[in-house]
Amino acid sequence: MIDFKNSPVFKLKPIDTSKVREEFHQFLIDGEEIFAAFKTIRDQLVFTNKRIISANVQGITGSKVDYTSLPYSKIQAFSVESSGTLDLDCEIEIYLSELGKAKFEISGSFDLVSFNRHISEYVLA
Repeated sequence: MIDFKNSPVFKLKPIDTSKVREEFHQFLIDGEEIFAAFKTIRDQLVFTNKRIISANVQGITGSKVDYTSLPYSKIQAFSVESSGTLDLDCEIEIYLSELGKAKFEISGSFDLVSFNRHISEYVLA
C-alpha cells in the first residue's frame, strides 16, 4: 500500500517504534532515530529525525520489499488535521518536490500535536 506512485491515500495505524521491521534500523545513519511508526496490513512507515522511510511489501509471499526514503529537505509543505467527533482519523499531508502530495490517514490513539512539533523542527530547520 505504501506505493507513492499509485496511491493517493495511505491508511495507517500507529505502532510502537520497537515493533518496526529490523531493516529500518539497519538503514539508519549515525544520529538518526525513529520517533513515530505506523503500519498497514503488511507495510510500514517510519518517521525519523532525518527522513520518512516506507516499506512496501510486495508479492504473495512478501519476501520482496521496496524501501523508499523521503528526506525532509524535499518536503515543500505539510499539513496536519486532527480527528473530529464523527471522523476519528487524523490526517497528515506532505507535499514533496518530486512526488507531489502524499496523504496519510492515521486511525487509533495518536499524539498529533507532538508529531507536528517534530515534523516542524525537521522540515523548517
